[in-house]
Amino acid sequence: MQKIGIIGGGIRGHMYAKSLQHFPGADVRAVSDLSQATAEKTADAFGLAAYTDHRHMLQEADLDAVIVATPDFAHRDPAVDAAERGLHLLIEKPLATTAEDAAAIEAAVRKAGVECMVGFENRWNPAVRRIREVAAAGELGQVLTQNILLSNTWYVPTEMLSWAARSSPAWFLMSHTVDVATWVNGRTVTSVDARGSRGQLAARGVDTWDVVHALLTFDDGTTANLTSTWVLPDSMPSIVDFRLQAVGDRSAVHVDLHEQSVRHAAPTASASPACSGTRSTEGCRGRPRGWCSTSSPA
Repeated sequence: MQKIGIIGGGIRGHMYAKSLQHFPGADVRAVSDLSQATAEKTADAFGLAAYTDHRHMLQEADLDAVIVATPDFAHRDPAVDAAERGLHLLIEKPLATTAEDAAAIEAAVRKAGVECMVGFENRWNPAVRRIREVAAAGELGQVLTQNILLSNTWYVPTEMLSWAARSSPAWFLMSHTVDVATWVNGRTVTSVDARGSRGQLAARGVDTWDVVHALLTFDDGTTANLTSTWVLPDSMPSIVDFRLQAVGDRSAVHVDLHEQSVRHAAPTASASPACSGTRSTEGCRGRPRGWCSTSSPA
């Protein structure tokens, strides 16, 4: 039985606590959040001990591992502190928002010899896994290019995230798509060319990028095109728009999470639902499936 503490009791921390209720061998014992009300809300919901200082939780709770679910910019201190106490780590993406913070976390993990994983939950997304499976089986052949769009409506940066100005569509969303692109083709990124625009969110009091585009070049010379925005209309059917296309020299796969569909264009074309059943926060077929559904943002 793994004894687990959660640092960051907001949307993601609450989600982890809920998901782990269904995971054999997981014993979530405590949650910490700078907001006492937030810590107590999550603690009360799942019968946990509540703390407002993660260092007190690490000292007092008997833990084997910690989930760091704090905002994007606030991963370093809790991750380093937990590693120094010999606790294994699951850290929300992105790992960090500065190279210095990422290096400090890596150094602490290596020195302590603990396990550390970044929470790229799209590796458990049935649609993304389908693309990975097709690529890994060689059905795509050489992956020549990928086009991946992952965006949110205005709601996410203006209402859902109080700290959006300290993040961006690149940190919050494109961290996912960079991981997906490299996971699908199995290549290493050698260069990145990125452009973006800003001004609309700033006019609403959130001074960060509206749109970010990135062109990744891999070690075999192939490319991936990524786009993430935080300015989709709130009238969209979901707060998340997620579309992926991988084109190989043998076939191509297209995923549209709005339509919950996967299309594989090979010598014989096929189409299938990405997830048969509900699109609620309970995941596919009414039960958690290890990734966030389209009604829950990244």
